[in-house]
Amino acid sequence: MAWWPRFDPGEVADDFARIADAGMDSVRLFLRWEDVQPRPEAVDTTVLGHLVTVADLAEGCGLDIMPTLFTGHMSGVNWIPTWALGGTARDRRFRVVAGGRVVDEGLRNWYRDPAVAEAQALLASRAAAALAGHPALWAWDLGNENSNCVVPPDRASARSWLGRMTSAIRGADPGALVTIGLHMEDLEQDRCLGPAEAAEVCDFLTMHGYPIYASWSGGPTDEHLVGFLARVTRWLGGGSEVLFSEFGLPTRRPSDGLEPAGRVAPTLVDEAEAAEYTGKALDGLLRAGCTGAMLWCHADYAPAIWSAPPLDEAVHERSFGLWRADGSAKPAVEVVRAHAGALRRAAPDDGWIDVDQERFWARPEVELPRLYRRYRDRV
Repeated sequence: MAWWPRFDPGEVADDFARIADAGMDSVRLFLRWEDVQPRPEAVDTTVLGHLVTVADLAEGCGLDIMPTLFTGHMSGVNWIPTWALGGTARDRRFRVVAGGRVVDEGLRNWYRDPAVAEAQALLASRAAAALAGHPALWAWDLGNENSNCVVPPDRASARSWLGRMTSAIRGADPGALVTIGLHMEDLEQDRCLGPAEAAEVCDFLTMHGYPIYASWSGGPTDEHLVGFLARVTRWLGGGSEVLFSEFGLPTRRPSDGLEPAGRVAPTLVDEAEAAEYTGKALDGLLRAGCTGAMLWCHADYAPAIWSAPPLDEAVHERSFGLWRADGSAKPAVEVVRAHAGALRRAAPDDGWIDVDQERFWARPEVELPRLYRRYRDRV
């Protein structure tokens, strides 16, 4: 979480070399908001310089990067600059961390607060200018599961914000591609910024999904869920291209000490099970016609930071990595290597979807699980 203020280019180079050696071609990375924008009118040029260094290192390894702005939500915590606090927006499931400590404050909703949106547009423009034309830049991501931080009050405010952010990026770099990190909850609930709104201004859609977070899935290793979510996202987005930019499983080994108070956390699975799930999920995403897939995440977190948020409470967040914290590969790495270079397939026929979008959004919490049952029966 704190890699920008503790930036180590040698560490990044080692990580990128490991990723490229496993056959992967792209990396999604995150600009923790308070690190890069300590004040609303100030973007930290040192951090932007580090971002350019990261892009240079990625190019040297043959990797493309997708920087994620306004982070924001990550791994069960909302990381918010102190100047963006003081509002009433709050999802009580997630602690708020600002200035290096947990705070009991609400967030200013950037879809309705013009001053916060102005600051975000400044950051988007400055960051895009720093990487304009860089050969390693693949696309910009306008946030990681933003609806876990704040939700637009209506569709008009969502569209206005999306338009402003994409314009800020393209004004600085006309050739830049833009997407936004949607997640499964944006399909389970109508949060006013879903695939249809994103598709109006984004170059492609992205979706995140995990069976461990879906009470209606077939269990933690239900490999069918991610392909289903990709196909529903494309349908709701009017046929837009879909990158599945987050999926994975947290793993356990008896010697890791990951289980709290001597018990097994229910969401942790064996590394071999996670590898099997990864292969089947990748096959499903290929069949779904996705442009690609990205695993969450590169490596497990080092035990030295388990005592800090979010890892002090979110035990399962410690071990989503393809590599262990010591740099050794989990079995899933070979599964990913075997899929590297696979050719994407045409989008399949989704005639099994038997509802129109208006009816879907009237009761998404009912329709999404119902459609999943239908998908499993027919597809």
